[in-house]
Amino acid sequence: MTTHQKRIELSKYRLQQSRDCIDEALHLLEGGKNPRSVMNRIYYSMFYAVLALIVFEEYSSSKHSGVISFFNRKFVKNNVFPKEFGRSLMKAFELRQIGDYREYKDLSIQEVTPFIDVAKDFVKEVEEYLVNEKF
Repeated sequence: MTTHQKRIELSKYRLQQSRDCIDEALHLLEGGKNPRSVMNRIYYSMFYAVLALIVFEEYSSSKHSGVISFFNRKFVKNNVFPKEFGRSLMKAFELRQIGDYREYKDLSIQEVTPFIDVAKDFVKEVEEYLVNEKF
């Protein structure tokens, strides 16, 4: 298997993780679970989609903020994806940080629910780009 084929397989794996996270977020939401958990899954669906993209780039980072910054520089600034995608990813990251790490701060279902559709669109657009450009 060539390096490019390995990257394609890893990218497809990351996209599957993205889709799984959206399914998990929906399941949690429908089950009336904590919005914090829903937001965590929503954010990770978007994050894994970005990881699927950067498999093909000469870039690595151990920090989520670094990955998000690279996505904005490489893909949003160059008009591969709309600016709204960069803003949505950053907002999802911020809400996930609040939900996961901030004490005495709860996320509301009203804050979280709109991000389900945002994540679905984000993952769909990333997948379409990868199918057309990399696979």
